[in-house]
Amino acid sequence: MNQIQNLLYDALIKTQHVESAALIKIKDAIAWTSPPGFQLQPHQVQVIIDSFKNAPVLRREGLNIWDKNYRCIRADKNSIYVKCDNDGVILVKTKSSILLATYRDGMYPSVCVEATEKLGCYFREKEI
Repeated sequence: MNQIQNLLYDALIKTQHVESAALIKIKDAIAWTSPPGFQLQPHQVQVIIDSFKNAPVLRREGLNIWDKNYRCIRADKNSIYVKCDNDGVILVKTKSSILLATYRDGMYPSVCVEATEKLGCYFREKEI
C-alpha cells in the first residue's frame, strides 16, 4: 500500500463504518483505492467527477453508479451524499481530488460522513 492508501485505511476503513474508500484525482481521472479489491472503472470515475458539475440535476435524478440509482441527500460544491436502500456514498471535493467513501447496511452513515468530511478538510489544508 502507498501512503494515500494507508491514510484512507487508517482514517476511514478503521472506523468500521466505511466499507470502501478512494481518492480520485480530478485532472487525471484516476483513483487510488482502499481496501484491496475495491476498484473503480474509468466510466465510474468520470460519473463521480461529473456529479459535481450540475447539482440541481443530481438532486432531481440521483447518481447512477454500480448498477444502482442512488437518491441524493445532499449536493453542493464541496459534498455529495447519496443513498440507495441502506447503502450510501459520500463524496467530498478538495482542491484537485474527490474523496469517496461507501457504507452499507449495519454501518452508521453519520460516522462515515464525519470521517470523510474530516479527511476531506485535511486534504484541503494540504491542497491535495
